[in-house]
Amino acid sequence: MKLYTYWRSTTSYRVRIALNMKGIAYTAIPINLVAGDQRRPDYAALNPGCGVPTLVLEDRTILTQSMAILDWLEETHPAPALLPQDAVERAKVRAAALTIAADVHPVNNLRVVAKLKSMGHSQDEAVEWMNDWMTRGFAAFDQLIDPDTPFCFGDMPGLADLCLVPQLYNAHRWGCDLTPFARLTEIERRCLALSAFDLARPENQPDAS
Repeated sequence: MKLYTYWRSTTSYRVRIALNMKGIAYTAIPINLVAGDQRRPDYAALNPGCGVPTLVLEDRTILTQSMAILDWLEETHPAPALLPQDAVERAKVRAAALTIAADVHPVNNLRVVAKLKSMGHSQDEAVEWMNDWMTRGFAAFDQLIDPDTPFCFGDMPGLADLCLVPQLYNAHRWGCDLTPFARLTEIERRCLALSAFDLARPENQPDAS
């Protein structure tokens, strides 16, 4: 498999963790979002949304959108599981994961911040914008997960943890106040102690700079 990725992309980070957890070998192909590689015609032909990640399977099937890729991975490589067996519990895990993936990330990604700046907002205003949405999202996420388990939902990391840890990377990067979210940072520490998460860290990617 080939994973088109960017070292600081939180959506790529999610998929890297999942691939590592499930023991799936892949070749990372860096796409420099800052340099605009995602808009090259050859890459746009793979991913019309001009984003990352893009996963190209061995039969050349092209998958885009991190949450769709994670669904495919879970369905085709079910162990270790990212979601519980019970339908209600799966819905709860997905709700927490989507609080990050649907409510926080889309308004904080590179293209949105670039648009804010093009409309005259300063870097400080853009950072304030990102931190505001992250704070709101973490507050909701904290209420949605189990209150007394080692990871978000149980004794092993799953889909919610895969969305949380990359978003916390951005929170640290932009100076978001995480003091109210001690449980989330505790979960982060437990996750990053695992090799699947550690290997997926942005700073451990071949295109890290």
